[in-house]
Amino acid sequence: MLTPYHETIGLIERLHRQFLEVLKVELERGGILDINNVQALILHNIGEDEMTVGELTARGYYLGSNVSYNVKKMVENDYLVQERSIHDKRSIRVRASKKGRVLNKSVSELYEKHIENLKNTELTEDKLKEMNKALQDLERFWERHMGVGNLTIDQAANG
Repeated sequence: MLTPYHETIGLIERLHRQFLEVLKVELERGGILDINNVQALILHNIGEDEMTVGELTARGYYLGSNVSYNVKKMVENDYLVQERSIHDKRSIRVRASKKGRVLNKSVSELYEKHIENLKNTELTEDKLKEMNKALQDLERFWERHMGVGNLTIDQAANG
């Protein structure tokens, strides 16, 4: 039986994939073919900040994504600038290049267009706030219950 909990998990995954598809279509419409949708989302989440790949991974949720590979590709295609930390030579910091900032502005404009278009739907700002609160509650639940349970997957698989 599909419970509301199961439905929520499935919806979260489908919505993330669907949003990535929206980004892909917009990139293609704009003739931008040297960056993929996941990379564009990572780039947008970097924004004006400078951070390490580890920090980026910890801050973002890149479903099925190898962040290090995507960062490498974005550096190769001039969306990111990569520099070794002056304090820790093992640490590499990344930030958006001029080309990356231009794309970030376009993604931000897409978000603004979506916000404007939402005004013509039943998804009011209050409804979105309520949904965000529920998702934040679910996130906190998962954080509190990580590793808590009677049976781990390993135990079940090893029978």
